[in-house]
Amino acid sequence: MKLSIDRQDQQVTATLGETRLDAAIATAFKDRLRDIIHEAPGLVVLDLRHVTFMDSSGLGAVISVLKSLPADRRLQLNNPTPNVRRVFRLTHMDKVFTIVPPLEPEAEGASP
Repeated sequence: MKLSIDRQDQQVTATLGETRLDAAIATAFKDRLRDIIHEAPGLVVLDLRHVTFMDSSGLGAVISVLKSLPADRRLQLNNPTPNVRRVFRLTHMDKVFTIVPPLEPEAEGASP
């Protein structure tokens, strides 16, 4: 499983470098992220820009990580792809998680 970590003063960003967050990697992902959050400062950002498919096991792993957060820490999901956003929306988990969508690319030829 590819998971890169960027530690800063008040934030740790974990970027999942896999295209699938499914049953094949859900347990390893959950265990690794739990280890990271216990060493992290206040904000843990999970960058999902590479994930194009998430099944119920992957969603369950992310929920499990959220539930294991100490009271003084927050989890934020950044850059989910449209398919991943759909999973969160259909399960109403978009109401539970702080989700920061990717910036939309500017239209070509648009004037500032």
